[in-house]
Amino acid sequence: MAKKSSRDRLNNEVNAGSMADIAFLLLIFFLVTTTIVEDKGVLVQLPPWSDEEPDITKLKTRNVFSVLVNANNELLVRGEPKDIDDLKEDCKEFIMNPNKLENLAEDPKKAIVSMKNDRGTKYKAYLEVYNEVKAAYSELRDEAANKRYGKDYQYCTKAEKRSIRTDIPLVISEAEPTNFGEEN
Repeated sequence: MAKKSSRDRLNNEVNAGSMADIAFLLLIFFLVTTTIVEDKGVLVQLPPWSDEEPDITKLKTRNVFSVLVNANNELLVRGEPKDIDDLKEDCKEFIMNPNKLENLAEDPKKAIVSMKNDRGTKYKAYLEVYNEVKAAYSELRDEAANKRYGKDYQYCTKAEKRSIRTDIPLVISEAEPTNFGEEN
């Protein structure tokens, strides 16, 4: 019988031929089962593209609620410094004009919220302002729905919602941002 040397015993190798197949199958498995999270931002539907010149109508300044956020993230509402915490209530009062004041909107259908920011404005500040304006419209629509139909706006039928949207249309105009630091 031939003697086996220690060298013969150490020649045992792991068969790695199928390792590439296993790695490939794992790669396919993870690609198929992984979900890709979509970034969510401000959901705004832009108006359709038109080759026609826009209709420039002269707006009464009384019906425009101008909101400006400058490069220092300071808020100016109708030319006066304001705190973000007061924006929603001021916006609601402007749109509805419950006391029929001469410096507030004539009618909710004619009210326009004009937002403008500086290129140096932080995105967080822009979103806070935008959310407060949207919250003002949401609360006004909820109040109108409760007054008319006895339920919140979200629980109204499509026809009821359409009626409320007709009376309190969401009109937010976003102006072109100014250059960094131009609006201080």
